[in-house]
Order: sequence, then C-alpha cells, then structure tokens
Amino acid sequence: MSLLPASARVAWWGTAWLRGRIGPDECLDGVLGRTPQKAGSEPAVHDADVHDADAHDADVAHVVVTEGSAEPLLLELGALRGAGVTALAAAFPATGDPVGLRGPAALTAEAIDQGEAVLALGTDRAWVPYRVGRAVEWVPYPANRRPPPDLGEADRELRGALLAAADALAALDVASWRPEVADELHDLRAGAPVAAPAGTPQRAVDVVGRALHLRAVVEMALLDDGGALSVGEAARRRAALEPLERAVRRALTAACSPDGWPPEPGTGKR
Repeated sequence: MSLLPASARVAWWGTAWLRGRIGPDECLDGVLGRTPQKAGSEPAVHDADVHDADAHDADVAHVVVTEGSAEPLLLELGALRGAGVTALAAAFPATGDPVGLRGPAALTAEAIDQGEAVLALGTDRAWVPYRVGRAVEWVPYPANRRPPPDLGEADRELRGALLAAADALAALDVASWRPEVADELHDLRAGAPVAAPAGTPQRAVDVVGRALHLRAVVEMALLDDGGALSVGEAARRRAALEPLERAVRRALTAACSPDGWPPEPGTGKR
C-alpha cells in the first residue's frame, strides 16, 4: 500500500469512504498507507504519519502538524460528504503535461511542483500535498472542472509506450548496461502489488500496479544515466523513456479518477 503516492491513497480510500464502502478506521489506514491494525498490535505506518487539510484559503501560511493523527483530513472528508461529494480524483501532472487538471494557474503550478494533487469531483475544490517532515499537509486551491480521463485509453497508451520504450532501449543495447531493466521491460505481466479499498475496479488496480512497476523501471534505467558513455547516449536513453514516464503519470491519473472508471455492474454508476 505504501507504494501508492499520497494523492492516490486519498483518492481511492477517500472515495470508498464517501460512498459508504468502508468505515473511518479503514479509510484512515488507507490514507496513511499502513497495514490494517490487528487487535492488540501497534499500527505499522509506512509513508506518512500525519495528514492535515488546511481549511483556509491557499494564501494562508501552512499549518505545521505535530500530532500523529489524520483527523484534520478526515474532518475535511466529512465536510465534503455532508456537501454531497461522492468521489475524489488524483492527478499527476508534470511540466508541459498538466494531466488531470484544467487550472487555474495557481493550482496547476503547485501541483506540477509537487507532482500530484487531489480534486473533489463535482466541485471547484482541490488540494496539493506538501511534505512537512513526516507529515503530509494538504493545502486547498480553487479548481476548474475538467473532463474525466479515459481509463481504457490510458491503459492502451501505457502498453504502447512500454513496447516503444523496450524497442528503443533494445536498439541502444540496454541489456549490456542494465540487464535487469531489459528483463523488467519485457515482462508485460509484471506489476507492483497494490492494495485497494472496496469498490475500486479491478482494471484500475491492475493499471496502477503496472504503472508503479514501470515507474520504478524508468527510475532504475535513468540511475546514473544508465552508465552512459557519452552525453549523447544519455540523451537518447532519456528520450526513449520520456514517453513511458508520461504514460505512467497518465495511467495513474486515470486509474485514480472515479469519474473515468467503468460503470459498476447493474448500476450504470461510476
């Protein structure tokens, strides 16, 4: 679970709680990225101890969180639930590719800087996570509504980018400098193990698993520029991996956006 970015955890477990699929304790475990607590044991926190949602305007100074609790974020989710919000979505933008966002400029710039954001679907509200020590502080920003991403299209783009990257790196003789990268790229079945709350479509879980796996492969391939012998070779390797990195972010965004999920069987609802 801790492999999931903070925004993915909030989107998945927050949506499940807003829709009444899970209770507050399970939501808290999911948001914090920790293994569900067993009776008589201490919770195993993997990624972040604290999540705090600043309930004020975005220009208010950040609140530094010192207590090991996610209650402020849960209170924010409770307010959303009371307002009729039933889903949260995550976005993973980058410079030149603000996927999942339609502005305003302040939100887009901060989300790109942090690499992620969460949107309350059907509203004009979004939050960007900031690391404060071991805490994750969620600062609110106005958000323009955006069209839903297409999970199927993102999945196909990811598979296509994977094949293109594998071919391009093979031409650059990836096996001679990173044999483990070559092996991982050619294993189309590989995927990081991902836990998900009730109500998350299996295809979304599978896409996230593949995306996280390939994100790790990209990072591995770019480590020390892959032992490149020249600046030109390093540039060619980066160019070969850039479309895959973009597809990974788009796949994560679509898989963590309930408005783009397939309808639930027998309900027609996403």
